[in-house]
Amino acid sequence: MPKHIIYQALSVAFDYPVVFTRNLFAPENTTLRDMICRAEGPTPRRTLVFVDGGLDARSPELAARISDWFQAYAPEVELVKAPHVVPGGEAIKNDYRLTMEIVDTILEYRLCRHSCVMAVGGGAVLDAVGFAASIVHRGLRMVRVPSTTLAQNDAGVGVKNGMNLHGGKNTIGTFHPPFAVLNDFALLDTLPDEHWIGGVAEAFKVALIKDAAFFRSLCAEATRYCARDGDAMERLIMRCAELHLAHIRTTGDAFEMGRARPLDFGHWAAHKLEAMSNYRVPHGTAVAAGLAVDALYAVQCGWLDPADGEALIRGLSETGFTLWHLEMERRLGYGALELLGGLEDFREHLGGELCVTFPDGLGRKREVHEIDRTAMEQAVLQLKSVVAPLQGAG
Repeated sequence: MPKHIIYQALSVAFDYPVVFTRNLFAPENTTLRDMICRAEGPTPRRTLVFVDGGLDARSPELAARISDWFQAYAPEVELVKAPHVVPGGEAIKNDYRLTMEIVDTILEYRLCRHSCVMAVGGGAVLDAVGFAASIVHRGLRMVRVPSTTLAQNDAGVGVKNGMNLHGGKNTIGTFHPPFAVLNDFALLDTLPDEHWIGGVAEAFKVALIKDAAFFRSLCAEATRYCARDGDAMERLIMRCAELHLAHIRTTGDAFEMGRARPLDFGHWAAHKLEAMSNYRVPHGTAVAAGLAVDALYAVQCGWLDPADGEALIRGLSETGFTLWHLEMERRLGYGALELLGGLEDFREHLGGELCVTFPDGLGRKREVHEIDRTAMEQAVLQLKSVVAPLQGAG
């Protein structure tokens, strides 16, 4: 029997701006200075910048532009070394040594808790650099500059950092809200097509369970995303980010202590597909496939009108997503679809009890704790036949 118990309750307020701009590193653009200097701290604000290797390859002049920008705004800000290029994509999330190299670099330049670590790149680079920044001195100020549609409307605006370990997606990570998120639409211009459309899947995800009007607009403009219509994509990014931020801000569970993960709708299959393909299938494409599978399951269960399920699949297809992948029909030795193992992975990630989000009509959601594996297998295999007339299967 305890002799004495003191229950401690803490409430810690976090706030950070999510800014939408263009040409962040143009000499006349003061956005970065204003955001770095927005809180109290010594001058100059010392900053260490990491740049996604994929972005650097497409925009080889970017590192020099970043250096020139910091020089123009000295002595208010200080770039402690030339921008450091790191591997992009899942490569950086799959190799713990790369994250430790980032930690070593931060320590080498003696950054303090008033300094800033800035990552310019896709969601994987933001995750890995953010994770490193979160464990140095128990958390440095992290400035995110997302460079992909998926990072600007989803991965880069939230409070999570993660890395892959032992074959699992985001097996380790931290909750560490950013100091600022600066979305530069100009960084999207050089994206290859598969990364240009990657964020559209996350928009369909949040729209289907939270905003029916947004869902209808996504379906109506799907071909514009495929055609790289910049105005349409900017509208999508801002609305999707707004919905994600509202969810984090208003649900009372920003650090995901509860069972439900509504913003992970479609992700149990997506994460498994990514791992099964050795990350050949990028995250946005995997999410599109996962959404299609879960929508077909929801139609089977009577939670989603068949016409809305068809609209989702057609919209994703017209955006340019490949929705069927050979890995999705791969079976284990005892005959079960390997993809369905993602449900068990998801249960473990949630802490022991399965809780999967599905649409409950347009713009609404329901949480489900048990999955009919036979019906889910039918949904997976049904997807192959459904998408065949739209884009070809296999």
